[in-house]
Amino acid sequence: MNKLLSFIGSAALCMGLCMPQASAEIPVAIGAKVGTPGFGGEITVGLHDNFNFRTGVNAFSYEYDGTESDVEYDFDLKLLSFPLLVDWHPFYGSGFRLTAGAYINSNELESTAVPTGTYDIGGVDYAAENVGSLTGEVDFNSVAPFLGIGWGNAVGEDTRLSLALDLGVMFQGSPDVDLDANGSLASDDDFLANLKKEEESLEDDIEIFKYYPVVMLGLTYKF
Repeated sequence: MNKLLSFIGSAALCMGLCMPQASAEIPVAIGAKVGTPGFGGEITVGLHDNFNFRTGVNAFSYEYDGTESDVEYDFDLKLLSFPLLVDWHPFYGSGFRLTAGAYINSNELESTAVPTGTYDIGGVDYAAENVGSLTGEVDFNSVAPFLGIGWGNAVGEDTRLSLALDLGVMFQGSPDVDLDANGSLASDDDFLANLKKEEESLEDDIEIFKYYPVVMLGLTYKF
């Protein structure tokens, strides 16, 4: 985690140091954030008195275990996204903002089933030795529209160091689940049909994640 933070911080600093020389008329700020999309580095560019553009990178990984559709899994959550956002500050001089844009979305969830003697797949019990290794991957739309509100104007006239808060929703679409088995049943038509049912059941269980909440708090610095 420390290496990730160091990388994000270094990348944001390097990008920020390169941009201020582009034009003294264009205000630029860099920031570091943390929240539901992960740890992030960000660049803000002033477009107009009331409009800013923001981009950067967010990343995080987390391993945990759980049960879905009566099958025990080891999960590996990998968050990676790249925001492309426009902020509108409707009240001049105020930090309040409305934000719209999209995230280039590489969030995914990998899973490995934990053998417990039998697997319940599509409502049918199968012996673990016949199923073999059961692995899965969950991913979402590669481009996720975003709408939100927030506070803080990183490139405001009287701003040098400031806090930033983001609240919103990333519309990343319905989850797409892909399960694979490598045992003796891997080419059995009935088994594959039940595996498809299991995929659909998992998609229903995690349908709520088509709307991914974004809550981020950060610190920004204007050049």
